[in-house]
This record gives sequence, structure tokens and C-alpha cells, in this order.
Amino acid sequence: MHGEPVTYSKPPVEAKVKWAAFGSYIGSTAALAVLQAVDADHSLIAFWPDWLEAVTIPLLPTGIAAVLGFRAKHTPRPDLPVSQR
Repeated sequence: MHGEPVTYSKPPVEAKVKWAAFGSYIGSTAALAVLQAVDADHSLIAFWPDWLEAVTIPLLPTGIAAVLGFRAKHTPRPDLPVSQR
């Protein structure tokens, strides 16, 4: 009626996840570098409204992680049934 139970191997970490994590790390490092530079010289962002400063800096790691995750290829899973690939 239902057939044999499906057993799964330990799935590999997908390339998309690896690249998104790497992008998040690089983006966060870049954001910290920007914050340290701004702390030393406030004139670098003095022309921005305060709300824009608060929104823009967190977008850096988020944007990098999103782009790298989107661009990475999907990791194939040949151990899954065709209907679940």
C-alpha cells in the first residue's frame, strides 16, 4: 500500500547556506569597519538623516548574504526520491 519506508542519508549543508553564511560574515565585518570609521569621523555620514543611518548599516550584511545565497547553485540530493528533489 505505502511501499518501503524511505531512509535518508545525513544531508550535506547546501552551497546556498554556506555562501549566505559567508556573505553574512563578510557583510558584518564590513559593517563593523564602517561603524569604526564613522566613530572616528562623524562627518562621513552627517548628511544622512538619523533614521537612514539606522536602516542602512544593517542592510549591508543582509544584502551581501542574500546576493551570495541567491547566486550559489543548489546542492543536488540524489538520495531523495525523485518527487522530493
